Amino acid sequence: METLLIADDEKNIRDGLKCILDWEALGFTLCGEAANGEEALSGILKNNPSLVLLDIRMPKLTGIDIIRIAREQGYNGRFIILSGYSDFSYAQAAIRYGVEYYLTKPIDEDELLDAINTIRESIELEHRRSDNIALYREKAKNVILHDLITGVWKKDGITDLSSADFQSLELISDVYQVVIYEKFETSTKHKNYDFAALLNITNSQNRSFEHFETDNKNVILLKGSFALRRFEEFRNRCEKTDFQAFLTYGRPVKNLDEICLSYEEADTLIRRRFFCMQGQHILGYEELPAMTSHSLLISDEKLLAYCDSLTNCLQANNRKQIAATFFSLEEYLYNVDSSIESVRLFLTDLFLQLKENISKVYNSSRVSFPSNSAIIDHIDNCRYLYEIILYISEQVKSVMDGSDSSSRDTILDDILYYIDNNYQNNIKLETIAPLFGYNSAYLGKLFTKAIGENFNSYVDHRRIEHSKKLLEQRSIKVYEVSELVGYKNVDYFHKKFKKYVGISPAEYRKQLKLDE
Repeated sequence: METLLIADDEKNIRDGLKCILDWEALGFTLCGEAANGEEALSGILKNNPSLVLLDIRMPKLTGIDIIRIAREQGYNGRFIILSGYSDFSYAQAAIRYGVEYYLTKPIDEDELLDAINTIRESIELEHRRSDNIALYREKAKNVILHDLITGVWKKDGITDLSSADFQSLELISDVYQVVIYEKFETSTKHKNYDFAALLNITNSQNRSFEHFETDNKNVILLKGSFALRRFEEFRNRCEKTDFQAFLTYGRPVKNLDEICLSYEEADTLIRRRFFCMQGQHILGYEELPAMTSHSLLISDEKLLAYCDSLTNCLQANNRKQIAATFFSLEEYLYNVDSSIESVRLFLTDLFLQLKENISKVYNSSRVSFPSNSAIIDHIDNCRYLYEIILYISEQVKSVMDGSDSSSRDTILDDILYYIDNNYQNNIKLETIAPLFGYNSAYLGKLFTKAIGENFNSYVDHRRIEHSKKLLEQRSIKVYEVSELVGYKNVDYFHKKFKKYVGISPAEYRKQLKLDE
């Protein structure tokens, strides 16, 4: 509905204009009226009416002055001038300010109706044009945004991004970061998350981030330090909540032409979802394997080496080494520069060869393996690497359980041995549990009950005890000690050391010197 303002110094004329036509049927609603020039100007600037019926001779300000000032203040609505004088000079002045209709009093109803209908049609046409322009502008922005983020502009041979008006598209910022997300489970109903709500920002006029979809992926371009800080806070919160989406992010970048690098990292990670640990929802660029010209490749030699190792460990009943072999296998496959299908095929071949080896070593009546077709189908249906590793390790465990009288205590001894020999690595309960054929939650409870402290606390204790021995060797710097015992961040090592020892590593080393 368009709005109408009536301005005339005679009340009976204003009342007559309100009744002379069915304004609502014509698509107009009255938003105000004025009895003098100042009131008229104030009402125009305040209400921004679509149409003003304006008497040319008004107290305080003339109609021409009202039109001139309103135009200078940015008012773009329509005027119909009403006058009891057929004065051509007034008409000329009105035309200069874009007034299309100049009607003399008394007002002819048909003449006014024709003018209103023409103006309404003109306003509707203007709205349609404006909507189309906004739509085409948004489409153009989406195309530019897609090409900018995905790096299409590089493929098209464009070397200079400064020619595009990125400022008008609100794409200029001090820092950028690309985030990609998709639903976490195929069984869950698809949901496009309200990213503004997740980050607790308004994103008014897309000031904080841009969004588009491509190849069934939701791509977010974070803009500005504030948005990046909020995203970091969200990631920290997300670790403690049931966020039903899988999300990846690339590195922060400073320049427009670097945004595609952040996207490439996030896109690579979304395609490496297969390598996630159980329950992992977020992957960042920090977790990308370092691919070099000497990157690891899938090979038959590796397959035979892992198969022989597992076979030998089974014959020797060496649970510790079997767990270490599965850990090594998972790490190797995470870092290979090969397709996911190649990894699946590698593991399928490994298991089938292992099954053949075990069948030769053990009496077939003591070993019950799934059929080859069942093995192939199961591995093909696994969505994650850890599921395949767990599947194979469970089969190996069943062989060992059938050949000795393993107990809970034996398993815990094996885990403690494993920790003591691998504390310098990034070991986690979620990673270790499948290697020993257990669910991580169950194994965590079992570990805490038997040892008297949780898994992470025990690992920290072992690392700190080993670090104390290393600190006795004065040739090793503190930051080197930190790395040698598995703490990549020296500040975090300081924090943990002080928590368990009561003093800093430097103070501990100084105390050792005093005791000599």
